[in-house]
Amino acid sequence: MSLAAIPNTETIERATKALGPQAVRPRRSRVVIADDHLLMAQGLAKLMEGDFEVVGVVGNGRELLDIVESSGPLGIPDLALMDVCMPELNGVETARKLRELAPNCKAILISMHAQPEFIREAFRAGAAGYLLKLSAASELMTAITEVLAGRLYVGDGIACNTLASCMTSAPILSTRQREVLGLVAEGCSAKEIAERLHISVKTAQFHKTGIMSKLQVHTTAELTKYALGHGLASY
Repeated sequence: MSLAAIPNTETIERATKALGPQAVRPRRSRVVIADDHLLMAQGLAKLMEGDFEVVGVVGNGRELLDIVESSGPLGIPDLALMDVCMPELNGVETARKLRELAPNCKAILISMHAQPEFIREAFRAGAAGYLLKLSAASELMTAITEVLAGRLYVGDGIACNTLASCMTSAPILSTRQREVLGLVAEGCSAKEIAERLHISVKTAQFHKTGIMSKLQVHTTAELTKYALGHGLASY
């Protein structure tokens, strides 16, 4: 290429101005927020809107997944920020389904609970970060930075012995078993579970029996306690 063919600084500046501010402004990371407490969700959105593009604020996991599914390949959020305990679909199950639907969308779960069971289930479901709701705004931003950079983040308020407990093994339930367990914890009968999941009553009962055997529990109350303690159902 001859020197005459290389554009000078003035030419580059004119071209940049003609293209507008988007030509030099880097794309902001897209974030979707889910929390059934509206004030909390709106507060998170307000906190983040200066540095991120908030593409949706919803009240449960199903609505979050709907946004991701309808966003198209070029509009998929980079980050999902969500509560653990939500109606319709809790944060743990949402993270698990999000991993299948949009593997490149990172998930950070925010919760009031620091029990090892919650944290273990969150990371096994595919979450990249776990933060307590008592955390400062600055820690949230640190968590987001770490997660978007491809690293895992666990909140400062979670003790080391809790992290060690998260590494212990736990019974692995299938996707269908987790769905059935969540509905059992909500107080649904076998007939209601069958209707919700579009399966037969006999199949619903079969899954419930299998879950009880795998978890080594003997009553519906024990199933409910397990589901609540592992973030698989809402309080």
